[in-house]
Amino acid sequence: MRLPKEKPKFAGHFYSMPHFQTPISTKLPRTGTSIFTVMSALATEHGALNLSQGFPEFDVPSELKELVVRAITDGKNQYAPMAGVLALREAVAAQFQKRNGIAYDPAEEITITAGATQAIFTAITALVKENDEVIVFTPAYDCYAPAIELAGGIPVFMRLTGPHYRVDWDEVRKLVTRKTRMIIINTPHNPTGSVLGLADLMELEKIAISSDIIVLSDEVYEHIVFDGEPHASCASRAGLANQSLIVGSFGKSIHATGWKTGYIAGPPSLMAEFRKVHQYNVFVANTPIQHGIADFMNENPDHFAQLSSFYQAKRDLFLQAMKGSRFTFKPAEGGYFQLLNYSNISEQEDVEIAKEWTVKYKIASIPVSVFYQQPLMDHSLRFCFAKNDDTLLAAAEILKSI
Repeated sequence: MRLPKEKPKFAGHFYSMPHFQTPISTKLPRTGTSIFTVMSALATEHGALNLSQGFPEFDVPSELKELVVRAITDGKNQYAPMAGVLALREAVAAQFQKRNGIAYDPAEEITITAGATQAIFTAITALVKENDEVIVFTPAYDCYAPAIELAGGIPVFMRLTGPHYRVDWDEVRKLVTRKTRMIIINTPHNPTGSVLGLADLMELEKIAISSDIIVLSDEVYEHIVFDGEPHASCASRAGLANQSLIVGSFGKSIHATGWKTGYIAGPPSLMAEFRKVHQYNVFVANTPIQHGIADFMNENPDHFAQLSSFYQAKRDLFLQAMKGSRFTFKPAEGGYFQLLNYSNISEQEDVEIAKEWTVKYKIASIPVSVFYQQPLMDHSLRFCFAKNDDTLLAAAEILKSI
């Protein structure tokens, strides 16, 4: 007797799917849910002021929104060239020329990306081979090491310590081997707010040229440097620029992190390799947004120059309001994050105290230890001050009460 076939079981309106019987072998065994996701979710759950994840609380310039809408209305909604809208690449090149005196060719030396993280991942994937070593300064933004490991490379970590988080270039030289393929720098630095100066670039240039090392320079906060200091870009030194890929982010400079639009600049030999991978992992960034940003940059040439004073005012407001608290701090030199050291308050480890204070005091931050390869307890929390003034003042009042 032929039995009827078993009918598929449903879970709601969907078929229930079988689970793998054997564990999946992970390529990133040390990687879990991002701390940014964890803290933002905790802040939402408990109605806390969220100074953890790095996104502005204020809106995109209204003129820019109108320009993006105009691009959509004008039918600029299909694929842009793989390297990006030429007008935007030209605007980026003009910025480099104005600020650093270097002439990047928009056709061959600049690519528009789907955010800075994509640019960093693609650069590492394109240029780091199996068993290549990549020097990373910690505390480091969390996307560097996983990308290196996925490419088969080996992260070589050099620890920076507070409160100044300076690079000892003699120690860097000791880490360089014949396997060293790349050095990743980040200035202004996330999470510490420190910046590299001209003297740092000169030392880096000597190392890179003498050992034929590629420099991947994460400069997403390039327009946010404080106290009258200039941004020290790898583009400002000819020898260093010739061996560097420089990453920028429009999300940071136009208050639109959700638009995920950035760029990368570098010499033709490196950019050609970058584009080989770029064309297959995203192919091209969002077309109407590229047109809108290009028009905005051309019509508002001074927008970026105003960002340092705009954010310095917020840093100063926040720190002035923090006077009288038990926290200690060194004012951030750039970017829009401020570290606060709580050693005078507690010896508790920072991940737990960040979670506890989110629940108890309704203030969310990021623990600095998570940015190290192996947690270092310097008892510091990172707070984002890209917020409205009322939010910063309210946050300072909470922190002074702790």
